[in-house]
Amino acid sequence: MDFKNIHIGQMIKERVSESDIDILRICKFFTTSEHEIEKMYSFKSIDSEVLLRWCKLLDYDFFRIYSQHLILYSPMIPSQYSRESALPRFKKNIYTKEIISFIINMIEVGEKTKTQVIEEYRIPKTTLHRWISKYKP
Repeated sequence: MDFKNIHIGQMIKERVSESDIDILRICKFFTTSEHEIEKMYSFKSIDSEVLLRWCKLLDYDFFRIYSQHLILYSPMIPSQYSRESALPRFKKNIYTKEIISFIINMIEVGEKTKTQVIEEYRIPKTTLHRWISKYKP
């Protein structure tokens, strides 16, 4: 999975294929035509309300893909610059097995060194070494 270049329409189409859901059921769920559903598969991005409906229909959290992108590719904001907010504050990055595999694979194929991974993705050195010993094939 390419967490850097997300094409959500293709991912939805793949999940539909895996789930073996009939197109008529999908059309009825979205109250739209088969042509409109096929168009959605070509969209690189989708409105969040529509994406939420896809999540419910396909029983898959597509929003997590974007969260993983943020974990890997967004710079952390130093705490001295963060302001108080009424929005929820998330204390910890949660790395899925897919992210861990993605990172370990980059090291194995020589795309990045351990040091580069630690610096670019802000993963603690001990965490990276634990992942390598636990998940490396």
